[in-house]
Amino acid sequence: MRDDGPRTHGSKKGTPTMGGIAFILATIIAYLLAKIITGEDIRYSGVLVLFLMAGMGLVGFLDDYIKIVKQRSLGLRAKAKMAGQLIVGIAFAVLSLQFPNSMNYTPASTRLSFVEDFGWSIGPVLFCVWALFMILAMSNGVNLTDGLDGLATGASVMVFGAYTFIGLWQFQESCANADNLTNPSACFEVRDPLDLAVVAAALMGACFGFLWWNTSPAKIFMGDTGSLALGGALAGLAILSRTEFLLAILGGLFVMITMSVVIQVGSFKMTGKRVFRMAPLQHHFELKGWSEVLVVVRFWIIQGMCVIVGLGLFYAGWAAKK
Repeated sequence: MRDDGPRTHGSKKGTPTMGGIAFILATIIAYLLAKIITGEDIRYSGVLVLFLMAGMGLVGFLDDYIKIVKQRSLGLRAKAKMAGQLIVGIAFAVLSLQFPNSMNYTPASTRLSFVEDFGWSIGPVLFCVWALFMILAMSNGVNLTDGLDGLATGASVMVFGAYTFIGLWQFQESCANADNLTNPSACFEVRDPLDLAVVAAALMGACFGFLWWNTSPAKIFMGDTGSLALGGALAGLAILSRTEFLLAILGGLFVMITMSVVIQVGSFKMTGKRVFRMAPLQHHFELKGWSEVLVVVRFWIIQGMCVIVGLGLFYAGWAAKK
């Protein structure tokens, strides 16, 4: 149980946590099975997202382990937790600029993108800084969202579903198939988009299965093991599919909840006053009298709208190139 929630959450104490281990393993197994069944080779892009997910999950696991076994409520010390995330994030960023294929595409690009590249490169050093920011922001955003039964899990299902669609669309319109496209100028210069779609679909399915047990009243929590892993996977998918800025819309709920904490802390430090009754935002509405289930369902609706808008912008960006 999180220590930063309302007092009414006291009844959740003792609920098993670290459930993220289940969907991390399920995702990896599903990816490998898909490769075995189809006979396709394992691709660098898919492996990199799985590496980022597992690495961030390991940092979360250590945090959860210390909380539960060592009985230290704060878990890993802040500096140690940040160091772990930085190590994993830097490794991902550096590796994602390696392994060029026959078209000289690396898994990631130093050119920032919304739906398509903006046309200018920020260079490898700034790219690593940018990738680290995305990884830390999204992993901690999911972590902050994971305060109510099923909220982060259900929201993640929607975003992973969106990235499944994006990966399939990019594969269909890949520059690698330019000779077979009616309009090659609208193709995507993305490395291994089908692999990214497989990873996203595996994550969506794993989260769907976990949601059965995580929805209210939760029988198990994902813990930091799960929330950091999911956030890392989302950031990895966005970076490698070259939709970095689009993630801010597709994952709009995570951004909104993160910003509520930033606003709350900033307001209190500058004025001594709080904007919300409690942050993150979901607890503000609980203290206003909304039931936990009502908050979760309405926040799911908001997240669903974000995904619809994000996919609409993705399609519009592609269509505009035709």
